[in-house]
Order: sequence, then structure tokens, then C-alpha cells
Amino acid sequence: MTDEDVLSEFRAAGALLEGHFLLSSGRHSAHYLQCARVLMSPDRAGRLAVALAAKLPRDLRAKIDKVVSPAMGGLIIGHEMGRALNVDAIFVERPTGTFELRRGFSIEPGEKVLMVEDVVTTGLSSREAIKAVEAEGGKVIALACLVDRTGGELELDVPFHPLVSLTFPTYAGDELPPELAATPAVKPGSRKA
Repeated sequence: MTDEDVLSEFRAAGALLEGHFLLSSGRHSAHYLQCARVLMSPDRAGRLAVALAAKLPRDLRAKIDKVVSPAMGGLIIGHEMGRALNVDAIFVERPTGTFELRRGFSIEPGEKVLMVEDVVTTGLSSREAIKAVEAEGGKVIALACLVDRTGGELELDVPFHPLVSLTFPTYAGDELPPELAATPAVKPGSRKA
């Protein structure tokens, strides 16, 4: 699947939005990818997961024992990645502000984990979720995501495998261009900034 094929999936789902958006990172953007919309179709979610799994190096795919995703955004693509890789898929969540395993999920000591996200912008959620997996004794061997919005500035101690990389400009609240400053920001994501 090419980058244009991926963007076509987002466009077809009405998931590539334009306007003034406040991102989970606290930064502002004129573009927003609503992954929940692109993943609401099981067929589309499955196609994207198969394409993402195919981008992983073969030797890495062979080592994965389990997929772990951060809730909420990573739930669907994490589940579909588990299906594509034929391994269990679980998630971590933040009931008290810190990622943890719940719902009877467990990670065996030494289990090799693929962390799966929908969109990575700053990597904060990924780093926090990786820390939660390591606290349970698991070893995160890579991070995969549908969309990389880091602009190549992600610093992680594990390999990073995005399906597509996009570099929509983002702005601090005090650096907004006039066209964004003239309209109120919408917060479409699931996390508080």
C-alpha cells in the first residue's frame, strides 16, 4: 500500500479533516487525521493492519509474542494487528492517569511486544505505554503506527515502523498563523491536552 493509497483510505472515510484543531500534544494544526473514522470499517481497518504488518521486517514479525496498544486510539488498529500477525492483542489504559494493564490482561516476563498506535505526534503516549509494558516484565521490540506525524523527530529506544509519514505543520498557541488564530480550535481527539 503506497502513501497515496493510505491517504485515499482516510479521504474515503471522511477522516482527513481540515480546520483549526487542538492536538493532544497541546499544539495546533490546520489538519487532523481522525483515525477512529478510518478504522470504523472492519474491512478498511483490516486492510490497513495487513499493510502495516507487511512493512515490518520479516525477522521482527517472527519475534512478536503479543501486540499491546494504548487506549483509546490504539485499540482497533492494535486488535487488527494482532489478527494480521496471528498473536494476542491487549491494551493498556489510564484509569488514574498512568498506563496500566487491567481487565485480566497480563504480560509474561520476557514476552516480546509490538507496541501499536494509530497516530504518533510527539511519542509521549508511546513512551508511557512502553514503560507500562516494561514494568510488567515485557520487552517492547518495536513501535508500529498508522501515521507518523513526528516530522522525523521521534526519540525512542526501539525501532519505529509507521505505515505513512505526514508532516502537516503544527504550532504553539502563541505562534498561530492569522488564518488559524481567526477561528476557534476544535479538540477532536480522545485525550485532554
